[in-house]
Amino acid sequence: MSARPVERPGEGEDAAAPSPAAEAAVPAPRPAAPAGTTEAPAPGDVPEGAGADPADAAAPVDPAEPTEPVVAPMGPVANAAVALVVMALGGAGIAGSWSLGVGTPAEPAAGTWPLIISAAITLLGAALLPGVRRTRDTEVFSPASWKVVAALATMVAFVAVVGVIGFEIPSALLAFVWLRFLGGESWRLSAVASVAIVAAFYAVFVGLLAVPIPHLF
Repeated sequence: MSARPVERPGEGEDAAAPSPAAEAAVPAPRPAAPAGTTEAPAPGDVPEGAGADPADAAAPVDPAEPTEPVVAPMGPVANAAVALVVMALGGAGIAGSWSLGVGTPAEPAAGTWPLIISAAITLLGAALLPGVRRTRDTEVFSPASWKVVAALATMVAFVAVVGVIGFEIPSALLAFVWLRFLGGESWRLSAVASVAIVAAFYAVFVGLLAVPIPHLF
């Protein structure tokens, strides 16, 4: 007759019940979030997209940063007008240079170089005419564009008066206007540089090369 093992009281219940450490390892279920609200992530949860590269994210746009305004290009009529204005300025320069005397290649006169420059301006203006219909990306006039017009106007005025009062005063005024008002240089630098330019021009073309340029001294 075999002996029956004696079962101790409470031995079966202790084997089936989990230990306190095992109960702590199993997370408790979270209650469902109410309708219309967003469930906050629990501590330890990895948010979606956390492993993405920060460079892939779109950079925030600063509303205070100025943006370049979109400017409509000029049409063919405006392009043709610009070409005609350039040709007119070149033609005025040619007329003023011719009145000074153009001389010959062997013996250039006072209007030789102004004539060459004015002729080049006229040819460049004429070269713009064939492409007025194809060029649609020409920008509209801006304050910077008017500076270019002012520069051309001062050159025409220079050619018109250099034969009357000589080149010293017109050259100094032209250099001063370009440096101070078009280039934004200081008053002192503009004054000193304009005088230095005229002195160097006089020393080279009048003193060394003896070019017959109208001059006062």
